[in-house]
Amino acid sequence: MPVPWLRLGLANIITLTTIYLYGLRGGMTVTLTRVFIRSLLTGTFLGPAFIMSLGAGVVSTFVMWAFIALFRGLAGPVTASISGALAHNLMQLFLAYFLFVRQIKAILLVSPVILSFGVITGVFNGIVVNLIIRKIRQRNSE
Repeated sequence: MPVPWLRLGLANIITLTTIYLYGLRGGMTVTLTRVFIRSLLTGTFLGPAFIMSLGAGVVSTFVMWAFIALFRGLAGPVTASISGALAHNLMQLFLAYFLFVRQIKAILLVSPVILSFGVITGVFNGIVVNLIIRKIRQRNSE
C-alpha cells in the first residue's frame, strides 16, 4: 500500500526536460495537462487531491524554471530537480495543513520523511534528465 505523498515523481522527469528544452510555458503545459488528465481519469477533479496536485505541481514547475533561469551556468538538472522536489513537498505539506490537518505537530512529524524522500527522488530524476538532455544534444550535433 503506498504511503501518502511519497511518490517517485517520475512525471517531473518530463517536466524538467521540457523546461530545459522549451522553457516555462512548455513545462507548465506538461504539468497542467498531467494534473488535469490524471484527476479526470481517477475521479478526483476539483477534489482535495486535485488541489494538492495542482498547487504542488505549479509551484515546483515554477521553482525549477526559476532555478534554471537564475543559476544556468552554476548548477545542472540534479540541483534543479532537487529544488523542484522540495518545493513540491513543501507546498503539499502546506496544503495538507491548510485543507485537512490543522495540527502543526502532525505536519512537523512527517516533514523529515517526506522532504528526505523528495531529495532522494530529486537526485534520481535529475540524473535521468541530465542523461536525456545529453542524448538530445548529441543527436542534434550530429
